[in-house]
Amino acid sequence: MLLGVIHALLASHISIPCMATQPESRQATFTAETRSPTQWNVELSTEWNVLGPFPIHAREQHFLSPSFPLNLSEPIDYSKTWPSAYADGGFVGWGTTNSDSSGLLHVAFPDIRWNYIRSTEGWAGLQHHAVLQGILTIYPPAGSSPELIISPPQIRVHLKQGSYFTILPFSDAQSGIIPEWYAGDIYAMERAIPRAVSLPSGPSTTSPTKYKILISGDYEIRLFGDPRARNSEIPVQEITVTAEVDSIYEDIIHEPAQDIVCDFIDGYAFGDSIGVGIRVTSGWWTVTKVSYKSDKVHKVIRLGLVRGTRIAPSQLRVIPITISQDGPYQHLVIEMEITLSSNEHSKVILISIPIKHYQTNMIPGPGTFKASYLFAESMPTVFLATPPLDKYIEPRPPILALHGAGVDIIGQPFWADALPRNKGRWIIMPTGRTSWGLDWHGPSAAEAWASVDALETMLSTHNRWNFPTLKSNTPVVVIGHSNGGQGAWYLASRFPDRVLGVVPAAGYIKSQSYVPLILSRAAHFSDPALRSVLESSLTPDDNDVHLSNLADIPVLAVHGGIDGNVPVWHSRELVGIVKTWASHANITLREDVGKNHWYPSVFDNPAVQAFLNDLPDHHQRPPKFTITVSEPQISGSLFGFSIVNLNVPGRISRLHIEIVGDLINIITSNVQTFSLALEYYDTTSLRFTVDGAPISMSTEVKDTEKALFFRDHQRTWQIVLHPTVSIQPPSRLQSILTSDGPIVLVVSDETQPREMSMALRIAHDLHLYHRLDAEILRKQEYADITPEDNSRVHRGNVVIIGTFSSPLVQRVLREGRTPFVSQHSRMLLNGLPYDYTKHATLFLHPHPTQVTAKILLLLYDDIPSLERGGRLFPIRTGVCVPAWLSIGPSADRIGAAGVNGAGVWGTNWSWSEISSWMP
Repeated sequence: MLLGVIHALLASHISIPCMATQPESRQATFTAETRSPTQWNVELSTEWNVLGPFPIHAREQHFLSPSFPLNLSEPIDYSKTWPSAYADGGFVGWGTTNSDSSGLLHVAFPDIRWNYIRSTEGWAGLQHHAVLQGILTIYPPAGSSPELIISPPQIRVHLKQGSYFTILPFSDAQSGIIPEWYAGDIYAMERAIPRAVSLPSGPSTTSPTKYKILISGDYEIRLFGDPRARNSEIPVQEITVTAEVDSIYEDIIHEPAQDIVCDFIDGYAFGDSIGVGIRVTSGWWTVTKVSYKSDKVHKVIRLGLVRGTRIAPSQLRVIPITISQDGPYQHLVIEMEITLSSNEHSKVILISIPIKHYQTNMIPGPGTFKASYLFAESMPTVFLATPPLDKYIEPRPPILALHGAGVDIIGQPFWADALPRNKGRWIIMPTGRTSWGLDWHGPSAAEAWASVDALETMLSTHNRWNFPTLKSNTPVVVIGHSNGGQGAWYLASRFPDRVLGVVPAAGYIKSQSYVPLILSRAAHFSDPALRSVLESSLTPDDNDVHLSNLADIPVLAVHGGIDGNVPVWHSRELVGIVKTWASHANITLREDVGKNHWYPSVFDNPAVQAFLNDLPDHHQRPPKFTITVSEPQISGSLFGFSIVNLNVPGRISRLHIEIVGDLINIITSNVQTFSLALEYYDTTSLRFTVDGAPISMSTEVKDTEKALFFRDHQRTWQIVLHPTVSIQPPSRLQSILTSDGPIVLVVSDETQPREMSMALRIAHDLHLYHRLDAEILRKQEYADITPEDNSRVHRGNVVIIGTFSSPLVQRVLREGRTPFVSQHSRMLLNGLPYDYTKHATLFLHPHPTQVTAKILLLLYDDIPSLERGGRLFPIRTGVCVPAWLSIGPSADRIGAAGVNGAGVWGTNWSWSEISSWMP
């Protein structure tokens, strides 16, 4: 869901004939850039070859080869055609298109009868895949002797709204090189930086060197919108690609666009942390010290380093710095000195951070301020907060406002301006990590709650501004628009006890409802049982199946009646589902006739204000309710009831509860363990029946905060006082993104450069898509960490990249904590020999020391399998990757049908036959 109007495209920019000549046989044209005679330079051709379109569903490109249908181990045949169901006659060939001076490419296929396809397949029929091929040329410094030329620097490429790119030798004689695929900036993120790229071979120091650059272009409705919004039937990809030479004179570079800083109010920081973006071009550097640079200015600010931060070559990290004050600070910048060390060398760099000041006595009404805190232990994070209109009345639970996809709330003030000011409520606007984040799931959801808690802590510990405070663990009212509307449905239905009301505007149900997966390539080759296991990894995001949790929470759904971005039927259907669960549900649909996706009064209207004013500040428990859970780790309680463990992981779990006087009747569905927070009930004479059997609660249990209901091996329910509860493992790889600290990427030493490359690529993607911090360690460094110095990696999740024979991998597998084990130099899965030849295997594994953390092992057999597995690292929502899977070479051609095994771990990381698939 993109807000705003997509710029109109000029048809004259698009030229896609049936065939194109081979690049070697034509004169390539290049961007008109001025080249410096004293340094290396890079240019991209303006003429591009294009192959496509091919049917594909959203996110399917993560399973297919980005060069599909090409086999890059062979020379590219520019006269060949390939099957495509979109084209008349069923085959497509190469064409051409041109980029403009800014690197913008318009990719379209006007000969396809899109309107005909759309008439039966809807938006799903517009999604497609294409391959683009251009030329990148490296120029050495002119007029210098080759022996005096400094070795070529890093090339930095920014691919905007393309999915993947790679750089290959120009000559087909060198086609044996295995492509190194880099994920593009497919969402066109705010403040994105180019990524460092390794050339397949060194350029000449005496003459220009040409390379091929290939791009995987994938049209998704969420990215490019409905072409009819531009009065066209032809879907057009807008892809921008630029390249530059990195600095050869600086090995440590400050990236100001990555800095994090809060506002200052009456001279005091509205937060406790600062982040400084530091990028390294070469060598390993560790930030060891930070200090406030004070000349003649009275030193009222103290800066502290949260942790030593090591930065790998070409990596960017945001250095976490704490800030405290002895008095008001009125200067417009904070100047600091940061010390970095590398081996026996050290450098001090001067950083100047601009800040914004506000004076409360000069603000006519409640202003919106930028606050900062440390998310997940050491990641500086900002959010926006607006105080209540009336600071003298008793504050009410705050409004948690979730923005739409592509909305940069820091750089685009319209979001804060559009929200309804309220007399007694704070408005808290989290970033969601980035403008797209993870669709308000995973780390984006965690950050939303963390922002609420951060404001509560800040106001209660040092409220220097006399702002109204918040209660600890305060409930909220969730509102959101577009993707944020979907996020409002998500947060409220997963954490219902913490939500008092919901105003979701223009929200979609789930990704599969927004654009169906009906044109999946893999579906033509897959066992239906495999598809069910893979798609079970989408269930935790499916809002519709969790709506029983909102049957007793007030909801006002808002939607424009002619919304062309998220069709209004989504809100109608969601309201109908809630009404199906409970006909008495307090849920209303406000359908604004004649309004499109966004309009200024979507929240700022009397109906929304009345809904907010009339909400109670406490839950009103009904006599009957149903709690639905699919992933216990990311689900809260409903009226005190929480589902802790499932009988069959990967499936829906429910508790149906009916209260009659002091008797609570409970019927379970796919539940192994559940708990009850006793503060919600009068335990004096409380009685239970579970699945028809009466259960008594002892005095000892009544005196505790929580009662745990456990089903033993005889399937008999008991209330346990001091239980040893088995951990319910996460059901999907995406859980690796929800980490209590920096994500640690573990690789081999320099003898395995592709592992380091993969770690750097993942680290770049984690920062670009989610502003998540990553630390790269070599395997021996990680193996040497003992429980005594475990603080070196903090409490974060771990990703181990390696082969089965790696000593560290062997050590992990010999522990036998999952069904993947090493025994007598063989790899076993559930006790049977496991053939990993030419396969990538990804699976979750318990962390050795941290209960809430986990390990993701990315095992590969050869370089192609490493590349294949790396593309399945779950950066985006909608990628079907359950808790373990193995994928082979055939996936390059048939996508997810090339999966050789997949499943969900059972309780305590055991084998689950019913939730697994093997051929």
